[in-house]
Amino acid sequence: MITKSNLYRKEKIYGYLFILPPILGLLIFTLFPFVYSLYGSFTDWDGLGQMNFIGFDNFRDLFTDELFYKSMYNTLFLMLGIPIGLVLALLLALGLNRKIPGTTTFRVIYYIPVISSLAAVSIMWNWAYNGDYGLVNQFLELFGIKGPNWLMDKDTVKPALILMTVWKGLGYTMLLYLAALQSVSRSYYEAAELDGASGFQMFRNITWPMVKPVTFFLVVTNIIGGSQIFTEMNIMTPTGGPEYSSASIVFYIWDKAFKNLQMGYASAMAMILGIFIFIVTLIQFKMNEKSSFDGD
Repeated sequence: MITKSNLYRKEKIYGYLFILPPILGLLIFTLFPFVYSLYGSFTDWDGLGQMNFIGFDNFRDLFTDELFYKSMYNTLFLMLGIPIGLVLALLLALGLNRKIPGTTTFRVIYYIPVISSLAAVSIMWNWAYNGDYGLVNQFLELFGIKGPNWLMDKDTVKPALILMTVWKGLGYTMLLYLAALQSVSRSYYEAAELDGASGFQMFRNITWPMVKPVTFFLVVTNIIGGSQIFTEMNIMTPTGGPEYSSASIVFYIWDKAFKNLQMGYASAMAMILGIFIFIVTLIQFKMNEKSSFDGD
């Protein structure tokens, strides 16, 4: 006869078995690499040989490394695409939220880049930005404008990468905004119209508060993702661009770790990047809590 205590014990065991795979995944693929990298940041490890402890030497060298500061600046500059993408996506979502023919087709068209391979998209834009036969310059020639060699000019390479990243993520951001807009009850707008509210007033007092949680989510995730941008410049500017003007911090970490075999130094940079992402994310959460409190 199965007692209540035996049944409870079996359910408890089954429960632990169900949560075991994600816990093992966290330990093996997240916590262990983090601890290993943290220790490696205090060594002169080349990725193959022995790890010799050197204390804070890597961090001291890091803060006098001009390329580290330049790659951090490049990374922050590329994040200018985040607000641009949010504004464009919200405008598109507002347009596609209207009951007009063809909205479903446009949603699919805008979302295709999101599900496309990032490597394939980067190669496509690499061709488009070519100074001799690229589609971008061919389009500009229609208006009598001679375009530059976008990826080979230090003044244009970052704006070119921003345009590409905004285009790639526009569909995803638009879809989230569209879902938020469609969850807003039409009765709010009808009541506002009866009170004589203008379109801007309805957007400010109804639409924006309803999509604000989505905006917060997108800002946080885009900053985290933007801090780790790598594939685009690795394919489009494999040397880091002219005068290292397109190299992101992750590109520089990869360059030091796998090209120069300075794995310890790269680990130190990874720790600094992790701290940076944590602080920025924490600030975003605090700002969101404050604005929510003020709104209440």
